[in-house]
Amino acid sequence: MAIFQRRKTHTANVGGVRIGSDAPIAVQSMTNTDTADIPATIQQVAALARAGSELVRVTVNNDDAAAALPYIHEGLEKLGVHVPIIGDFHYNGHLLLKKYPACARALAKYRINPGNVSIGRKDDNNFGAMIEVAVENQKPVRIGVNWGSLDQALLTKMMDDNSRLDEPKEARDVMMEAMVVSALKSAEIAEKYGMRPDQIILSAKVSGVQDLIDVYRVLASRCEYPLHLGLTEAGMGMKGIVASTAALSVVLQEGIGDTIRVSLTPAPNGDRTEEVLCGQQILQSLGIRSFLPQVTACPGCGRTTSVFFQEMAQQIQNYLRDQMPSWKNRYVGVEEMKVAVMGCVVNGPGESKHSNIGISLPGTFEEPKAPVYVDGRLFTTLRGDAIVAEFIKILDHYVDSHYAAAEEAVKV
Repeated sequence: MAIFQRRKTHTANVGGVRIGSDAPIAVQSMTNTDTADIPATIQQVAALARAGSELVRVTVNNDDAAAALPYIHEGLEKLGVHVPIIGDFHYNGHLLLKKYPACARALAKYRINPGNVSIGRKDDNNFGAMIEVAVENQKPVRIGVNWGSLDQALLTKMMDDNSRLDEPKEARDVMMEAMVVSALKSAEIAEKYGMRPDQIILSAKVSGVQDLIDVYRVLASRCEYPLHLGLTEAGMGMKGIVASTAALSVVLQEGIGDTIRVSLTPAPNGDRTEEVLCGQQILQSLGIRSFLPQVTACPGCGRTTSVFFQEMAQQIQNYLRDQMPSWKNRYVGVEEMKVAVMGCVVNGPGESKHSNIGISLPGTFEEPKAPVYVDGRLFTTLRGDAIVAEFIKILDHYVDSHYAAAEEAVKV
């Protein structure tokens, strides 16, 4: 489906999810609950998983959070939610993983920030302790460098070395290089402590679009570890969505990236699953993976003074999303279906013909009829007040008759 060549990497196994090389690029997310609040964390992890998050990260920052992890894992299993849980550790991860072995076992992966452990200071004992626990439990790790918490000793040394050059580089370029060096040196140390290359995933998180593109291009050229992509603080709403899409699309199109996260700041009491849907949409818009039938709808103009086609497009999109949890278990390939809901005769029939199933609603002063096209041919014409319900019936019939039943596909 993709039109580019994926970068070849080692392939990690994170709780049964393959990461790297020819494995599908995974969408992941992170909770914002207090991990020690077991019911709330279970509820949010389950919501993220049901929205399509294939890995979910949780904060493990204190004793209560670490002690809660086995119960969170158990609670999710009782709900039938089997998503891998990643522990996000900073500063005291070496203490918590040693003190709470049940936490270490319950997690599918550990995220370690080398800037917030002892690497670059007197020794690497704290980092080493975390890696030893990972090796003991055969858990992969993500070594996640972040420019907001970059190893200051390393950065200072590289800045000093740069200042002595005849032609010093820009400070920004030195920082980008320091992030790459930090990630690669940390991975080298992890291997020294017993990690296999296929148990290591790297990331180099920044908050600028061009910075992300630049740092991942360099990191990808210097290693074969799987890479996790994402702006570290994308922002709220439109800004966060656009920035994440702009940054991730470039590197994904170049075959770089094995897991992604869209780190949106939710509105107060907002829906955390928005970041999952955004990540899925980025991959689907690029033609990398399909998650949900796509609805093509025109933006509207003076020919479409009625809001009916807008309301119908929204109803159909919501209907498809609501049906997918059932459909994906019953039908193979339904996520690649294309649906068009168009508002007038100018592009409506043509766009509908390009879709698997499409409807062209009447625009201003047009005859009050709505032709429906199936696989490029006129199927029927709808009229009256029940157009939406009738179109959904046609849509349901199309799905049932055009996509193989899951059980039949398994037999084949």
